[in-house]
Amino acid sequence: MSTITVTPEEWKYVAFDSAEIEAVASKLASELGLDRDIAIEVDEATPFGKVQITSIDPVIVLQMEGGALEDPKKPRHLSSRVCADVLGRVLHRVRDRLDPAFGDPPPDAELTLQQSTAWDAYAVGRMERLGYPVQRQRRLYHFRNRHGFTDVADAAFDRLWTGTDLTWADIQAACDECAAERAPV
Repeated sequence: MSTITVTPEEWKYVAFDSAEIEAVASKLASELGLDRDIAIEVDEATPFGKVQITSIDPVIVLQMEGGALEDPKKPRHLSSRVCADVLGRVLHRVRDRLDPAFGDPPPDAELTLQQSTAWDAYAVGRMERLGYPVQRQRRLYHFRNRHGFTDVADAAFDRLWTGTDLTWADIQAACDECAAERAPV
């Protein structure tokens, strides 16, 4: 059983609940088979939504800005749905990185927008299959913005969204297909 820690424990600027964040992360870790300690560090002073995986071994460390967990209709308040969406997406990436069969993707800071968006489509598609509410159309639109509004991009998105046991090579191939379609003749 992994230990989940959330910092800060007491919130000064936002109405978040560390126990609720821990519960969401614990459920996801169990569903994804992640048997490692997880440290979630939230910068509650910023309303932005950046999320970074800063370590996966031996402890999974996630650093995030407070806006990443906020309820969009109730600023400065935690949204369990948004929390599950964000944590699920990044914990799927962690699980992929820990699986030798997945391959060796570049560090998150070196991913192109296209690679990151494609990997997100694969991660969020798996969240949907776990029964979490997701916004498929929002993800498709985001994917199209990065990969083109083409039939090739739509087919690549569908493969990623419905994919199981994909590898980094599969994600990169989808990006390459879309890039070839966008390339000038």
